[in-house]
Amino acid sequence: MASKLGHPPVIRVIGCPSCAYVKRLTRGLSALFSRFVSAASSLRALLARAIDYAGMFPPCSLALEPALKNQAEYVRSGDSWMLSAFVLPVAKFAEAAQLLSQFDKHHQLRISALGAKTENAKDFLAELKNSAEAIRLFQNQHVDPAPVMQLEMLLPQDVDLMKLQEAAGVLGDLKLQTFWETTAESAEQTISLLARAQQPAFGYKLRTGGVTAEAFPSSVQISRAILASTKHHVRIKFTAGLHHPIRQFRDEVKTEMHGFLNVLGAGVLSAEHHWDEAQTIEMLEDQRAGSFEFHDTVFAWRDWEITLDRIKARRKFVTSFGSCSFDDPGEDLRNLNLLL
Repeated sequence: MASKLGHPPVIRVIGCPSCAYVKRLTRGLSALFSRFVSAASSLRALLARAIDYAGMFPPCSLALEPALKNQAEYVRSGDSWMLSAFVLPVAKFAEAAQLLSQFDKHHQLRISALGAKTENAKDFLAELKNSAEAIRLFQNQHVDPAPVMQLEMLLPQDVDLMKLQEAAGVLGDLKLQTFWETTAESAEQTISLLARAQQPAFGYKLRTGGVTAEAFPSSVQISRAILASTKHHVRIKFTAGLHHPIRQFRDEVKTEMHGFLNVLGAGVLSAEHHWDEAQTIEMLEDQRAGSFEFHDTVFAWRDWEITLDRIKARRKFVTSFGSCSFDDPGEDLRNLNLLL
């Protein structure tokens, strides 16, 4: 039975602590007791504020009003601990301002502002200034029910180090965590550039899928982006395609979709254990749900473990993933008996 405060008791098995058999037995017994609580602590650490709700984007493609209605329900749900920001295009700020009555300082609409797409550095800086001004105005009027937590924006190919420094000046007083998106092919180069900019608020955004097979980057590309972000201490977030916990083939896109437990798990474990590219790819491509174990003290993938405090430390750099559905991830986790 569960111990006090809803936590399973600590299980100790006599034997060599480094023995793989003893480790597996201990984890198995802990997993049995973990079923008495809603989610193991290590799963909560890995997925705390991990899902940016992007209901307005494909394949869901909801209008703003029903998407905000969903968000208002999610912030009051039992799964709200997994919910991060609501992805809101800057162009929709005025419309959203008319729909904030369902949010308050206790149930906030935490916003990830999405800047407009531009094709070159000149237009990029002009649009960034427009976005910054819109965010300032919105914050001044609606900061309690709807704080803007971060900004996401596509980074044109011709943006260099000087332009990034100009961008930092434009955003300076806002103090927003900002994620710059490029193609998967240029991820390593962009992450290196962001590190050279020496702006702690600058992170990288990697697109991990879409509505067609061609939109999904390879495991090699994701691995290289994760390892580059670790090497350069640049935050990384992901968007699109991560609807399901474990990597699997999906008929709707005619390809294998990456799993969010694979991606976030590889992010924290590769950094903790100094994995190389091949090891990181191996985890990203694992389709066996049984390879992933969550307990109150550790998260384990196969024979690799990371403790609760180290998950939290590593999550500072492996931040979140955008999904047009917030219901699907929770439902799938329940089907895997990881959530009650």
